[in-house]
Amino acid sequence: MYAVIEQGGKQYKVSEGDRLQVELTDIAADAATLEMDKVLMVSDGTDVKIGKPYLDGAKVIGKFETTAEEGVIKGKKLYPTHFRRRKDSMKRIGHRQKYQQVVIEKIEA
Repeated sequence: MYAVIEQGGKQYKVSEGDRLQVELTDIAADAATLEMDKVLMVSDGTDVKIGKPYLDGAKVIGKFETTAEEGVIKGKKLYPTHFRRRKDSMKRIGHRQKYQQVVIEKIEA
């Protein structure tokens, strides 16, 4: 059984037991699970359910490997550059996205 979910503006194909890095969200510090209710599609091998755009009553439950505060993973450092063909008009900005490691526990359709 697998599902296609939307989390943080991105779509992921997940099945039970998968490890997933999702963007950092505002949750309680002592939270142990993350419920993702934006489910686009669920398939169990023979039957496929597709939402318009989301399935009603379907959700995917993920468990944090560590506590929510300790489980923050830093992504790769990116350097977007704004450049115009003028003297001294180049601007360089650094950005580093934070992620959380989630293990998919259960898919409810």
